[in-house]
Amino acid sequence: MNARPPAARRGRDRKAEVLLPAPGAPRFPRGDEPSVAVVGGGIAGLSAATLLAERGARVTLYEKDNALGGRLSGHRTVLADGSQVTMTRGFHAFFRQYYNLRGLLRRTDPALDRLVPLPDYPLRHSGGLTDSFARVPRTPPLSALGFVALSPTFGLRDLAAMDARAALPLLDVRVPEVYERFDGVGATAFLEGVRFPEAAHHLAFEVFSRSFFADPRRLSAAELLLMFHIYFLGSSEGLLFDVPAEPFPQALWEPLAAYVEGLGANIRTGTPVHRIAPRDGGGAHVHTGTGTHRHDAVVLALDTDGLRHTVAASPGLGTARWRDGIAALRTAPPFLVSRLWLDRPVRADRPGFLGTSGYDGLDNISTLERYEGEAARWAARTGGSVVELHAYAVDPGAEHKEVQERLVDRLHQVYPETRDARVVDSRHEWRSDCPFFETGTYPLRPAVRTPHPWLALAGDAIRCDLPVALMERAATTGFLAANALLADRGVRGQVLWTVPRRGRSRALRALAAAGRA
Repeated sequence: MNARPPAARRGRDRKAEVLLPAPGAPRFPRGDEPSVAVVGGGIAGLSAATLLAERGARVTLYEKDNALGGRLSGHRTVLADGSQVTMTRGFHAFFRQYYNLRGLLRRTDPALDRLVPLPDYPLRHSGGLTDSFARVPRTPPLSALGFVALSPTFGLRDLAAMDARAALPLLDVRVPEVYERFDGVGATAFLEGVRFPEAAHHLAFEVFSRSFFADPRRLSAAELLLMFHIYFLGSSEGLLFDVPAEPFPQALWEPLAAYVEGLGANIRTGTPVHRIAPRDGGGAHVHTGTGTHRHDAVVLALDTDGLRHTVAASPGLGTARWRDGIAALRTAPPFLVSRLWLDRPVRADRPGFLGTSGYDGLDNISTLERYEGEAARWAARTGGSVVELHAYAVDPGAEHKEVQERLVDRLHQVYPETRDARVVDSRHEWRSDCPFFETGTYPLRPAVRTPHPWLALAGDAIRCDLPVALMERAATTGFLAANALLADRGVRGQVLWTVPRRGRSRALRALAAAGRA
């Protein structure tokens, strides 16, 4: 039998940190394998299920939808021209700092051949300015200085106008201290205090806040500083990223499901869990529509609404304070993914991904045939293009059709050649299931460990005192949840990697410390 691949692998950053699990046996002894329920088949649940199954646990993964992947799932659909295509919930960037997520994918793709790099990450403002990260150095602090030197929106004059003392916290972001200092401050308020130029708000930092599907005025400044650390001054992996070469199900989740099932796991899609009832002596009964199932341990890897509803329906779980923290979790405002199949191509120089700001709610444009095989085959066969539009933090009271039409109008403004294109077909995905990291909420967030030693939580809404975010937070907490259950049973968990947990430059740390004095 081949050796198991590592969960993570350090990239080019020599200062990336290793997180060793508690010592223990390599796997459960034969005949003493616990039964573990993993509830939720997104990135967090798949990470936990994969590691537990590798260590010999008898894993049952329950997923309410008919497909795995959570917010990166997909489903087949037939277009008006008869083409069979895969509709997903939109573009996601797989940054090189996502060590643990990439480690999960290496289980079935050791060289990550199913990911392809995009050559640039251009950001365009309606005022006409465009930033690029293609030539920005990756090693801090040259990365931040290079961005300033190359950026048309953030010049030396802007740098001189900033409040240097207010900006010093950016030089030494530490987790979890950054939450203690800045969770009560809004992201926009922090930037205004630093006196960042308005264009830089939109073209640099607003991109980070929009990654959380949130209005930057209400987003915790701690999350903004954390993102700055992960991508600019805390890591030398840079801001360029990879994307799957095929739709998410085919490139990522179908191979991983086959791998986990090959380890003996039972994957039950289309099976929502209604409640969890603790058993005397440990473990729980998991109640689904098909019956009641006994397990020795449980990982709840649900989205925010799913976790709230499951805990509310399970009165025997946790303490009053713990339950209150979960009940306080909130979701971000709705977001829209509109995908258009056009009868003619967009201009050849259009990038695979373009971040946009100031375009009346349009947050980015993707041209899928630039990187996705399925879209490229459709475009080659028809002579058209597959274009995807995103709108984040949409007003919950907005009329859906009006928003969809407005995004298409903005597409015509940004890419004028699309004005005369006929829409062969379109699909619109409206969702509101992303966690909302509002100011002042960090102390209330539940952690991986819970009041029950047999129960762990995972997901991108779960508190994690490491410099991780978004998909990487989901993967990391999934592995941490599995590690916690394994450690309590004397089995060694997974080695993990992370960007440095404090500012990587001694000189910059000293400068930041002087500002705190």
